[in-house]
Amino acid sequence: MKTLIRCNWAQHSRKMQQYHDEEWGVPQHNDQKLFEMLTLEGAQAGLSWSTILDRREGYRRAFKNFDVDLISKFTNEDIERLIKDRSIIRNRLKIKSTISNAKVFIKVQKEFNSFNKYIWSFTNKKTIINNFNKLDQVPPETKLSNEISKDFKKRGFTFVGPKITYAFMQSIGIVNDHVSNCFCRKRKR
Repeated sequence: MKTLIRCNWAQHSRKMQQYHDEEWGVPQHNDQKLFEMLTLEGAQAGLSWSTILDRREGYRRAFKNFDVDLISKFTNEDIERLIKDRSIIRNRLKIKSTISNAKVFIKVQKEFNSFNKYIWSFTNKKTIINNFNKLDQVPPETKLSNEISKDFKKRGFTFVGPKITYAFMQSIGIVNDHVSNCFCRKRKR
């Protein structure tokens, strides 16, 4: 049986392999899924992706499967409840960010008819396919992630610096940074 070659970061656990193989770099156009990834990438700030992936189901439960309409109505009581929820990262600023980002997300949806149309407009609806041979060649941020980050912040989003924004771009397939020998790099999207 031939062993699949993956990006090195995906080798640490079965959950990381599954995320790498099935989601990372795959173009995503569903608004609910886009909000989920925006939230999870913001929650990752200062932490490892595996820490967030291990809590993903907790986030889905705690944040109503990332339904922005429901999240936008969360109250101070909800914040206090979430601070005690061990299934998520119990950081008050990150929890508040998810709630305020849901409100901004809704505004963007109304302006562009969907968040999908907004976010993919930065690349003319096309995936940027990079050609990196090694993981250390992948930049932590780019000119485009800086541009999108600035626009996010201008609209009122939080936890969306250029590095978080670039990770978000990778997670939703705006950017395909699978290294050249990774089996995911070669498959059709």
